Amino acid sequence: MGSGIAQIAAMAGYKIILFDVNAEIVQKGRAAIEKSLQTLTEKNKLDPAEQQLILIRLSYTTAIADCVADLLIEAIVEKPEIKEDLFKKLAAVNSNAAIFASNTSSLSLTSIAQKIPHPQRFAGLHFFNPAPLMKLVEVVSTPLTDETTIKALTAAAIQMGKTPVLCKDAPGFIVNHVARPYYLEALRLLEEGLADIETIDQVMEATGFRMGPFRLMDLIGNDINYAVSCSVYEAMGQPQRLKPSPFQESQVKQGALGRKTGKGYYRYEQ
Repeated sequence: MGSGIAQIAAMAGYKIILFDVNAEIVQKGRAAIEKSLQTLTEKNKLDPAEQQLILIRLSYTTAIADCVADLLIEAIVEKPEIKEDLFKKLAAVNSNAAIFASNTSSLSLTSIAQKIPHPQRFAGLHFFNPAPLMKLVEVVSTPLTDETTIKALTAAAIQMGKTPVLCKDAPGFIVNHVARPYYLEALRLLEEGLADIETIDQVMEATGFRMGPFRLMDLIGNDINYAVSCSVYEAMGQPQRLKPSPFQESQVKQGALGRKTGKGYYRYEQ
């Protein structure tokens, strides 16, 4: 997600710094961006000269001190304490005007805001996977967020060619709250032996869904999808209808995360 967001922001004209503490991850992100831009150029969707300008706008680092910007978008592991630590470190090297945004799928933004500096300049900016293709972006405010922050994030999303939707902090925001039954009911059908994976996907795609639930979970990543289910389940008071799937949990423990690991509910060429 981080490299995808970096790509669309660079394509929108922003100068970008892509950061990760792991140099290998940074290099993988760089390679993914360069491959994506080259594919767009080969398909005549991007001018070669513009491709070079986009590449010039991008820089890469493993040093937190280099992460100085007007807008900082976090897209790391879905663990609140790690996100909070990162925002504290970013606040220490940035000006009092910098805006901070989290790409979290379901964690409580209000809880994070209460534990970091300058909560008025913090909000959610939730992109969907793959970020270069998916148009929707949820702009999520907390009770501590200033209106100017929301306006700035909305304007940035529009400049990136996205369709921003404003919402307040709540479990799963809008999309992941509405989508839980799509995944969970499909998993229950499988667990109860009522239908197999391929049949469920085929039926849902035949009724108009662009991707069946299992193909979509493989694209998102079972680890991320399961974490969102757990987060929404806990935040909503553990209703039975939103109980996370034991089968999906076992997939996560086995490392069958989907496309990114080459195996999930389906197998993929690496």
